[in-house]
Amino acid sequence: MNIVDTPAEIIATTLNQRIRFADAYSVLQDAIAERAFPGASFGVFYEGKILALDGLGGFTYDEDSPVVQPGTIYDLASITKVLGATSAAMLLYERGRLDLDQILGEILPGFVIGMPSARERCRVTLRMLLAHSSGLPAYAPLFEANRTPNALLAACLRMPLESTPGARSEYSDIGFILLGKALEILAGEELDRFCNREVFQPLGLTATGYKPPLASRNFIPPTEDDKDFRQRVIQGEVHDENCFVLGGISGHAGLFSNALDVLRYASCIVSSGKTEKGEVLFSPETLSLFARRQDSPSDSSRALGWDTPSGDSSSGHHFSSHSVGHLGYTGTSLWIDLDRRLAVTLLTNRTWPDRSSQAIRKVRPAFYDAVFNAIARGMCPVSHQ
Repeated sequence: MNIVDTPAEIIATTLNQRIRFADAYSVLQDAIAERAFPGASFGVFYEGKILALDGLGGFTYDEDSPVVQPGTIYDLASITKVLGATSAAMLLYERGRLDLDQILGEILPGFVIGMPSARERCRVTLRMLLAHSSGLPAYAPLFEANRTPNALLAACLRMPLESTPGARSEYSDIGFILLGKALEILAGEELDRFCNREVFQPLGLTATGYKPPLASRNFIPPTEDDKDFRQRVIQGEVHDENCFVLGGISGHAGLFSNALDVLRYASCIVSSGKTEKGEVLFSPETLSLFARRQDSPSDSSRALGWDTPSGDSSSGHHFSSHSVGHLGYTGTSLWIDLDRRLAVTLLTNRTWPDRSSQAIRKVRPAFYDAVFNAIARGMCPVSHQ
């Protein structure tokens, strides 16, 4: 693979990529002008090469705001669910330390003991947490009443089920908070330490990690002017309040990274789990298992940890059915077409200065369509075997 440390060596020239991906640039420039987000970085990986890596706009809408660079680090928000928790789950599964059908209550007894619906809760498995079919609610502002990690985790353990486990798909932050804690118990250490050593370092993800150092925070675009909970500008610390109370490390949020590192991770996924050095990080069988859309519940677009394209997918109209991806609340996204060996990431801080704008919902599919169309002529035929 042609991935090296210096971005200048892996893209032809800024001029060439701006010509080739002119429509994609136009989508982002229009979005910035219309205040969908103040700035963005993006990257395109195809058939072993990075075809584009760039930044547009600024950290904020202020005229003197720092300019976004190709290497600008963003709060990944829920992309943490795949780069962090799902990666850890895959490794623990391969090492025989994680059984997808193990009952969550066997690892976290507080999820069952003393609960009125204990029989139902005993049906919740790690597979269901990964597939978002556990019956747990999507979200709850637990940080409002629980201001310590232990208190917030206890509140997660007590969350009532909203549906029968396995009956329907409901994207759940609560489920991934509990999954992250279960993974720590199975790994025997905190999630950040495990992911840093076992995932990020082998892949050379030098810009990726939880809890950025205080000295680097001014180089990260702010995500919100929080006038309610923290009552300060949120910059270089996790945007998600529940994760903040958990200390900035969780299964559902907390990772920071840049477009190049996200593409480095994606390149491993499309290269049958191999690192740049040719070492196997994830086996092809494990990748296939986790990337396969679940048969149950029938209404789900979810694989294990990953999402897959649906009718109104943020990936646009062209990614094959054999694709996986994920979104982040702060305005981040990653989509990987496994058939075409194509990966595209878009990182923004659409929550600045507040989270009210939903314009990115239209920007994302338009951007991914524009990127896809720009390289479509040179694509290899897709195998549907």
